[in-house]
Amino acid sequence: MHKIQANLSGTRSIIIKDTHLEVIEKYALFKDLIGSTGIVDEDTLNRLKLNVRSLLETEQGNNNDLLDLCLDVIYNTDMKALGLNNLIKLYKVWENEREKTNPQETTI
Repeated sequence: MHKIQANLSGTRSIIIKDTHLEVIEKYALFKDLIGSTGIVDEDTLNRLKLNVRSLLETEQGNNNDLLDLCLDVIYNTDMKALGLNNLIKLYKVWENEREKTNPQETTI
């Protein structure tokens, strides 16, 4: 379980479970989300919300894990641009740790 800061003053935070990070990976929710500037703002958060809503509509009934991610994290009332930025950073760290613990075999 992880905790991300959701606002600048540090008074709000969101609990992130490993299952949430696995769902982000499964649906590649962060792929092409951030523009070339690398800035995460409210428009980026809104774009993520629209992408997730579209996924929920196309996979009706088969996505309880995605629905849990929405309720717990993405549509959390505390989630703002800073929270999304911290979630993306956490996801990158989590992804790197998984690669270190589960190295892929390559055959040449």
